[in-house]
Amino acid sequence: MSPVPRVLTVAGSDSGGGAGIQADLKTMLALGVHGMSVITAVTAQNSLGVQGAWPLPVEAVRAQYRSVVDDIGVQAVKTGMLASAELVEAVAELIATTDAPAVVDPVGVSKHGDALLADSALDSMRGKLLPAATVATPNLDEVAQLTGVRVGSEEQLGQAAAAVLSYGPKWVLVKGGHLPGDAVDLLTDGSEEHWFRAPRLDNRHTHGTGCTLASAIASQLAKGRSVPHAVAAAKEYVTGAIAAGFALGGGIGPVDHGWALTRGTRGTRGA
Repeated sequence: MSPVPRVLTVAGSDSGGGAGIQADLKTMLALGVHGMSVITAVTAQNSLGVQGAWPLPVEAVRAQYRSVVDDIGVQAVKTGMLASAELVEAVAELIATTDAPAVVDPVGVSKHGDALLADSALDSMRGKLLPAATVATPNLDEVAQLTGVRVGSEEQLGQAAAAVLSYGPKWVLVKGGHLPGDAVDLLTDGSEEHWFRAPRLDNRHTHGTGCTLASAIASQLAKGRSVPHAVAAAKEYVTGAIAAGFALGGGIGPVDHGWALTRGTRGTRGA
């Protein structure tokens, strides 16, 4: 019997458990793949924001990656918070030598507005990491940060996608969740387009949405799905996770990564 699909996340740790490595591994478990991790940074983080962040040395990141890939192997890689130009370039080099699809979530700013990528790393993201991506998954703030294109309507999503594609990823999923109305995302490789639409949910507890979506896409790619089918399945999963998002602490709570596994068994949660 073939081993379970294996997915490697290369991202920062969220001490509050809602985003980052913790969200990635929960998502992978929920979707039936074996999750593994390369921690790029440690953050002090909770429902109110990021109180501190400490990037790991490049040698530590490289050693973690090689340790996993050279022994266990991977069917997909997902990247999240990379913090510095040095880390972005090192991870891009590692991904380029790995025979597996890569989902790049170009994390720049947290849900609370905290910077998670140094300005000096933007050129490395554009010139090194995005060209190595099978799928890039920027939100509208990240599109603006990377390309200068600011989107104010659904009709401008195509322009945003083209701007990101110019840096070399095979596919780009522009997440339109910050626009009014339905949550609309555009997936394109420059020749075909796939639109994903879901009703906007009345739930402010959405911490970790971007990490969760990118990890879900990577999990589906590891199972052998095509990019459009992987994104469609991931969108369905994250929509359910947002609907079940719950209060935690005094700020924005996380999405519920285990919503499909624990439906009806959670009971009433306290804040």
